[in-house]
Formats: sequence, C-alpha cells, structure tokens
Amino acid sequence: MSGAAETAGVIAPPPVLYLGSLIAGVILDLLFPAPLPDHALRLPAAAVVLVAGLALVAVCFRRFKAADTNVPTWMPTTALVTGGPYRISRNPIYLALTLAYLGLALFWGSLWPLVLLAPLLLVMRYGVIGREERYLEARFGDAYRAYRSSVRRWL
Repeated sequence: MSGAAETAGVIAPPPVLYLGSLIAGVILDLLFPAPLPDHALRLPAAAVVLVAGLALVAVCFRRFKAADTNVPTWMPTTALVTGGPYRISRNPIYLALTLAYLGLALFWGSLWPLVLLAPLLLVMRYGVIGREERYLEARFGDAYRAYRSSVRRWL
C-alpha cells in the first residue's frame, strides 16, 4: 500500500456522529418541543427498527471479525469485506446505525432528531464515506473498484 494513508481519516467516529446528532435533537426538543403525533404503533415500530439496526450491526461486526480486519475507522483496514450484507450495500454498518438512530428518535417521540437526520447523513456521506472510499481504493485498488462498481453505496 505504498503512498496510501494507513486509515481513512474520517472526521469523527460514526457512532459519535450519530449519538451527537441524536443528543442535539433531544436538546432541541427540550428547548422547543416538537412532538411526533401520538400513534399506537410508534413504540412498537421504534422497537422493531432499533432491533433491526442492532442486529445488522452484529452481523457486520461478525463479518469483519471473520475477515480478521478492524471495525473502528481510526484503525487500518486489512481486508476487503464483500460478503453477507456487504453484497447488498457497501455501508451496511451505517445503514444499521441509521436504523438504530430512527428507532431511538421514534422512542423519544420528537420531530427534531428526524429533522437532524438529513444533515447527519450529509456529514456521513462526505466526512466519512467519501474518505473511506478514497482510502479503500488506494489500499485495495482494482479489487475495491470492482466491488464498488457492483454494489451500491447504500441500498
């Protein structure tokens, strides 16, 4: 990997970005309440979405462990993971974090965390995913380019 960075150099660890956005949404809701409409399905839907996100994270982590590569973005990637959920999305961990975020936002019952999801996803796209894509291309070359051309970024 001559000349390539040892890590992707993302702006912050993705879980920190998601948690920060969620906390900002809760703070905004405490200052300027914007409750979601009360609906009998809100809490069950929140539970399903949250559990789906957490389950997907677990599957992805197992894939990384099986490939003997690192999950944290501040550590070098030692293998290209392309199986399991990575056959459908190049970023299933970020999809999982988004699902977990949505589940927690629904549990909280405020519009604010949902409003902040759009800017969060922009930060993820440009401050995390874009940097990871450049890093992976530099690190794995043609193998990553072939993977990128055959699997969508999100879904």
